[in-house]
Amino acid sequence: MSESGSGKKDLATADIRRVLELLPHRYPFLMVDRIIDMDRDESAVGIKAVSVNEPFFQGHFPKFPVMPGVLIIEGLAQTAGALCVNHLGATYKPQLVYFMGIDRAKFRKPVLPGDLLHYHVKKIRSRGRAWRFYGEAKVNGQVVAEAEVSAMILDQDDVTA
Repeated sequence: MSESGSGKKDLATADIRRVLELLPHRYPFLMVDRIIDMDRDESAVGIKAVSVNEPFFQGHFPKFPVMPGVLIIEGLAQTAGALCVNHLGATYKPQLVYFMGIDRAKFRKPVLPGDLLHYHVKKIRSRGRAWRFYGEAKVNGQVVAEAEVSAMILDQDDVTA
């Protein structure tokens, strides 16, 4: 991370191609389209454009489509996971990302088709390959959900050994 002449940090971004390199998730379970303002493994903002074509809207709910809260929390976790993997280096290829916990989850407003979700995550602590983050999901600057999430990144060899 370098400092520019104005004293601001140069923050990293990840377009969808880089997000796909950082995360093992794929459609229909990838909940992040882009990540901006990546500051080492400290903080980042993930972005998800919520479309009426999302498969979960068929059943949740057909006459009043609302994004399931658990998927909003998953988006926070995916943003945090991608941030951590990015911090581990360009050559590191994660095999598995395990959710370890979700705490203090609160849902404030429904997320609807057409909304642009911003997942703001900030590291609380890390030990080895385990991290804990506080996250807020926002639409138009208003908090729609928040939670603390923890996860561990493992290589497949760590699990099968």
